[in-house]
This record gives sequence, structure tokens and C-alpha cells, in this order.
Amino acid sequence: MTSTLTRALVAAALLSASCGLASSAPKPQIGTWGFDVSGMDTSVKPGDDFFQHGGGTWLKNTPIPPDRSSWGSFLILRANAEGDVKAIVDELARHPHAPGSIEQKVADYYASYLDVDAIEKAGLEPVKDDLAAIAAAATYEDVARLMARPDLDVGGPIGAGITLDQKNPDRYAVAVVQAGLGLPDRDYYLKDDAKFVETRQKYRDYIEAMLKLAHYEDADDAAEDIVKLETEIAKLHWPREKSRNRDLTYNPKTQAELKAFLPEYPIGAALASAEIPNQDFFVVRQTDALQGLAKLFHDTPVKTWRAYMTFHYLNGMADVLPVAFDDLDFDFNGRTLSGQPEKRERWKRATTALNAALGEAVGEVYVRQHFTPAAKAQMARLVENLRAAYKARIEKLTWMSPDTKTAALRKLAKFRVKIGYPDKWRDYSTLEIKPGDAVGNRRRATVWEWRREANRLNKPTDRDEWGMTPQTVNAYYNSVFNEIVFPAAILQPPFFDPNADPAVNYGAIGGVIGHEMGHGFDDQGSKSDENGVLHTWWKDEDVTRFKALVASLSQQYAQYEPLPGLHLNGDLTLGENIGDNGGLSVAHEAYLLSLKGKKPKVIEGFTGDQRFFLAWSQIYRNNMRDEQLRRQVTSDPHSPSQFRVNGVVRNMDAWYDAFDVKPGDKLYLAPKDRVHIW
Repeated sequence: MTSTLTRALVAAALLSASCGLASSAPKPQIGTWGFDVSGMDTSVKPGDDFFQHGGGTWLKNTPIPPDRSSWGSFLILRANAEGDVKAIVDELARHPHAPGSIEQKVADYYASYLDVDAIEKAGLEPVKDDLAAIAAAATYEDVARLMARPDLDVGGPIGAGITLDQKNPDRYAVAVVQAGLGLPDRDYYLKDDAKFVETRQKYRDYIEAMLKLAHYEDADDAAEDIVKLETEIAKLHWPREKSRNRDLTYNPKTQAELKAFLPEYPIGAALASAEIPNQDFFVVRQTDALQGLAKLFHDTPVKTWRAYMTFHYLNGMADVLPVAFDDLDFDFNGRTLSGQPEKRERWKRATTALNAALGEAVGEVYVRQHFTPAAKAQMARLVENLRAAYKARIEKLTWMSPDTKTAALRKLAKFRVKIGYPDKWRDYSTLEIKPGDAVGNRRRATVWEWRREANRLNKPTDRDEWGMTPQTVNAYYNSVFNEIVFPAAILQPPFFDPNADPAVNYGAIGGVIGHEMGHGFDDQGSKSDENGVLHTWWKDEDVTRFKALVASLSQQYAQYEPLPGLHLNGDLTLGENIGDNGGLSVAHEAYLLSLKGKKPKVIEGFTGDQRFFLAWSQIYRNNMRDEQLRRQVTSDPHSPSQFRVNGVVRNMDAWYDAFDVKPGDKLYLAPKDRVHIW
């Protein structure tokens, strides 16, 4: 890909940096040692609520912005990244660019999304043909073709996506999965508490309003039919915690076997429409749920599917349709589901849309402006220190047999680490972006991405590919490639600061590194070996002891009640909780190893261990609206922030020593009840 996009912008950034005055002692960006002491609430005992102790004043004094459903360390950095992307595109907009250049594509995609006047003027004309195609569906084969078309987003009870083969990391597979719900989770349809009942009614009203806006006949009856249909879909869906189980969700089939397995669903028509008619390797996820969904598909009138597809198409395209559609979309998906009082500014949403379509093109400039080779090198050293600490802890485990320890150490040694940005950038030369065509650009980008992925079928896997852009504030573990990945945007304060006290970096980004490594050894990641192959590589007695340990952790988290009557699902959040539990423990071990036997100095009255644990609490400072909290607890495998702090530290002996936590304190656990896994 051309590097013209980066040259002018980077030159200015380098010139600016070279003109700065030298500093004899670089200081942390936060406080005097990397932690915001003023944000603590020392009136709360650390043993009663460490989340509040470490950040209670910050939580009290930091309102959630009206265009957000939550606000905290992750979200603040994501907002900063939005501003960084805007600055990149604003600079591009100041200059003309050759048609077909990556600069033209980035600038025009962003500008077309922002051009609400053009969107308003066009009305439904840009989607007229799509709506007509849906309205013309007369057979189940027609419906299946529409649901599989890569240029449409019309939903459907059976979904498909291209993924890695969990038992052969050298090839791709088409995963066949349960799908079809418009609400965040099956519980929204099936639970009878007042909030879910109210949300279902508002969803029905939203469907009706959206269909009426598009002049759909009998919108009232159609909305009723859609909600009834999705409720039947929800009844067939596996719960999310069951769908996590990799032993249950790996069911390979040829095309002929898939057709025999789902006889009521027009598989051939769908594959042809998806442009992969000859694909012959599939992995079926939720087996009996998919069989039930295929039968439901055939038992549901085509008329109902037409209404269903029309609504889901409009719902998915609402942000690039006239403002009345956009407002309806926000009122339900933003205000009702997430509690967000105000719609986000258009430019902020434009950065999200741009990152989805051309994320690596933007990321190439982002890392040159916002990520240094020195930061990457220091991060690499931290990762290796965490690897060494993991090795030391595995070797000391009392519950794991020597043979399984040897296999676990092989897996640890083969962890591949990706930091900052990919070594090769995605080539967007075949993606066409047109000025002033927001709908067309969305459609073409979606098709381009599907074809890029489909073209890889029956070819060797690309181990250099990244699943996140550099400007993404997040990290991940890929079990099939046995790799941990840390995009550039998360490698900044409060997570990582080269000038912070080492205890802070170990307690913050060190905990994140340990968490991602921990996914390689959580209840599901541990089912893949050092080469990423899904199979049992533990001795039976080790599996038994491990299951007992993680069951205790699941039971702990199931006791937490973030809203009255709403408890955490300890099985759904188990993998992430194991990651936190082991990750912070290993990060602490790495911190101790880094001291090489020396006692760390006390800074502003805080010991090294206290600074370590406070750093962990700082990265999870977060306020959340009740609606979003309900949504997270119901559908997200991550525990809410307060439990990612309190639920972790109360299992660590070092935390008790650091803060003199005693019996009678609310978070106190007797030593026999503390869960030590890794």
C-alpha cells in the first residue's frame, strides 16, 4: 500500500517533536509516580471495597458524558483515539488526492458519513433496490439467498462466518452459528422481570416505528410477528455460557453432511449467494439449536421473514439513512438498551465507521504519530518478564502433575507476542470508495471485507494478520495461533507509562498482559495445546483438580449482585475471571522478580505492593448506567469493573498483607476459600 498517507503527517509530527526542549527527568503523565492519588476515597477501608478505596473520589466526581453509557479508563482512551483519528482525517481533507489513492478513500469515506445533508436529500433512494429485493422474496430459497448476501445485513436465524479451524491452525473454516436476535441476549425475550418486559414492549414499538417510516404495509401486525418470531428463536438458542464450551461447539461437516444435518434450510442457495458454493468444510457450533432453527425457518411464513429482513436491514443501515431513521435507532439501541441520554456527535460515529471499513489504513498513520519504538521495546521486556513469572508459578504448582506441567511450559514458551501494530499492512487497493455515497461505501466495504476473507478459504492461514486495529484500546488472546496481541492505543497511561513507577506498570499493563496469557490457560483456552490445536493434553487428574478450582471461582462471582435481583453469571464470566485471577497474580510475581531481592522504596507513604494493587484499581475506574450494566451482566463475558477489582484482589494473599485486611472486613476470605489457580 502506498505510504503517501503517512509522509506529510508524520513529517510534521517529527518536526514538532524535534523542536521540543530536552527534559532531564521525564515524569509520569499521572501524578508523581503514575497513580492519581486524589481519586482515592480513603474513608473506605481497602478490605471493605477496594474498588471504592482506590477510586471512589474519582467515581464520585466523574460524571458519565451524556453521549456515553459508561465512562472510565478504557472509554477515555477510546475517546482520545477518536480525536486522534479525526485529526488524521482533518489533515487529509486539507489537500486534494488522486482518485483511487488510499488518502482519497479515507477522506471520502469519512466525509460521506458526515454529509448528513446529502444523506437527507437522498432519502431512501440509495436503499430502494435492496428493499425491493426483500419485498420480492417469494420462496424460502429467496429468503436464504437474501440472508446470505454479503452486501445486505438482514439478519437470520442461522449465521456463518469465516474463522480458523480449531483443530488445524493451518486452515480456515466456515463456522455455522445460531443467530437471529435483535435484542442483546435470549434473556431479554424470556425473563419476566419488569425491566425485560418493558424493554420487549419498547422493542416492538421501535420495530413498528421503523417499518412505518419506510412505508411498510401493516407495520403494526408485522412488528408483532417479528417479536413473536424472535422469541421462538430465543427459546432455541443455547445460553451464552454453553456456547463458550469448545468441546461442544466443534462439529466438523462436509457440505453434503451439513445439508443432511439441516434439511429444512436451503444450504445450497445460501452458499451460492455468499459466493462460496464449493466450500466443503464447515464447523457447526450449537448443534441441536441450529437444527431447531432450521425447522423454525421452514415453519415460519415467508411473509414474516420479509418483514423481519426489512426491519433488520433498516436497523443496520439507520446511521447512513435520513435523520428520522438515525433518531429512532438511537432512541432504542442507545437510550433504551444502554441508558445513553444523548446521541454521540456525528464525527465520533464517523471515526467508528471509518475504522470498521479502513482501519489499518488509518492505523498506519496512527502508530507513526502516537507510538514509539522505545515504548514497543519496553513493552516487549515486560511481556518477557511476565512469561518468566508464569514459568516460575507453573513450576511451583501443587495441583498439577509433572507431565502436564511440562506441556503447559511448552505452550507458554511458544506464546507469540504482537505489540503495537502489524508487520504488514492491509492492501485496500481494490476497495472502491465514492464521494458523497455513504450507503454505497458501507455496502462496498462490507462486500470487500467478506470477499477478502472468503478468498482465503483453502489457502494457508495468515499468522501475521491482526484482529484489531492499532488505534483500538483493547487486547486479545488467539488460541488457535497461541498468540497475545496488544494494539498501540492501549499502551498509554493509565495502562502503561515508560516513566511511571515500575509497580504501576506491573500492576496495570502487567495485569493486562498476564490476563491475556491467562486465556491460554483458562477453562477453554487450556483445551488447545502449544500449537493451537484443540484436544485434551492434560492428565485426567489435572483436569479434575482444575475444574474444582474454577468451579469455586465461578461460585464466588455468582454471589455478586450489581443491581437488585441481578446476579453475575459465574459460568459466563469464568474465562475472563480466570484471566484476571491468574493474570494479576503472575504480574505480581513478575514485579517481585524485577526487584531482584531488593525492597522497593516507599513513595508518598505507599509501599511497592500497595502501589501495584492501586494501579490495577486505577485501570478499572469506571461509572456505568444501570441499563448498560444490565446489558453487560446479561450478555458480556466480562464482569463489571468493580468485580474485576474486588473479585480479584480478595483471592491474593499479597493484597491482604499490603493493606492489613483482617477477618470482619467485607472482602475478607479465609485462606482456604481463596482461589489460587496459576
